[in-house]
Amino acid sequence: MHYVYVLLSEVDGNLYTGCTGDLRNRLRQHNEGKVPATQRRVPLKLIYYEASLSADDAFRREKYLKTTYGKRYLKSRLRCYFTG
Repeated sequence: MHYVYVLLSEVDGNLYTGCTGDLRNRLRQHNEGKVPATQRRVPLKLIYYEASLSADDAFRREKYLKTTYGKRYLKSRLRCYFTG
């Protein structure tokens, strides 16, 4: 199983999108500051993830979610989360 995930930084409020085969371990790495892209943005909260059977599908989905259209999709999908 491969996962595409979105993290919310509690420091700056920005989103981070990534892909992994072990979601729990990767989240732990992010919050321990072991991932250079997010080490200055901890603590991070997992707000969304999708599971795929294929690594190629997961990486393709990650790439899409990082585009303008993908960000719009996430904001629409998580509308209640962001507005309360």
